[in-house]
Amino acid sequence: MSESEKPPGKMVKCPQCGKPSLYSPENAFRPFCSERCRLIDLGEWASEGYRIPVSNQSSSDSLTSIDDAYDDEDDGNTHRH
Repeated sequence: MSESEKPPGKMVKCPQCGKPSLYSPENAFRPFCSERCRLIDLGEWASEGYRIPVSNQSSSDSLTSIDDAYDDEDDGNTHRH
């Protein structure tokens, strides 16, 4: 297969707008379809628009402060870390 017959690359859905986007080195904005979509996504990250959801745990399941971590390691010893 010659260079001219080779497919240009994989087409993916732009994560920002959903339009088809060429996923190959020829597309400088990959996986986005354009610089505009890339900058919109970057702005969302910069403004903390994307967040990872956390589940609420009871206080007995998680540490309430950094001192709690040291209290568990101490086992009655009087030294500090």
